[in-house]
Amino acid sequence: MMIDIDTLLAWGAAYKRIEPEEIIFNEGSEGHFYHQLVSGSVRWVTITDAGRELIQYMAEPGECFGELPLFDNGNYAGSAIANCESVIIRLHRDIFRQLLKEQPEMHFLFSHIMTERMRFKFMMLNELAHNSPEHCISVLLSYFKKRKKFICSNCTQIQLTRQQIADMTGLRVETVIRAMKSLENKGCLVIDKGKVFC
Repeated sequence: MMIDIDTLLAWGAAYKRIEPEEIIFNEGSEGHFYHQLVSGSVRWVTITDAGRELIQYMAEPGECFGELPLFDNGNYAGSAIANCESVIIRLHRDIFRQLLKEQPEMHFLFSHIMTERMRFKFMMLNELAHNSPEHCISVLLSYFKKRKKFICSNCTQIQLTRQQIADMTGLRVETVIRAMKSLENKGCLVIDKGKVFC
């Protein structure tokens, strides 16, 4: 968990219930809050001129999203949209900054998280520029498996749709389907009744 819920509440944070596909904030709008997911799932996306979503990050419970304006006073770099009914807790930007000043270890935590996300972006850009779709998807799934994210720890089922994988990689969904079938033929994945296991 990023910040303990009790700490957030003590600093004046408030819960907010979000409906499926509800937009929490839009790309380009001014950032006023620290957002942390309590339950559900939120995707942080940029939208192309053609209207296609590119998933920049998928937040799981306990994770923050949309934090860039809190540090640089810029606007949101992407839009946050609920994948399902979700609950977030949010704290006003000015109070969040005061919290970081009083608890500097939290600032280091955020620096670590943002660095990890930046490394992920570098990795994916390199994969897309230099490798086949199969290799790119394989690296993406290995990354998530290592971090125990989006892959069931008991049954190894991938908990992402093919469309979500396409939106994370910038590949077309048809390309993802073909690449995953190729990975299955090579013994890298198991596809059973439409469900994918690694």
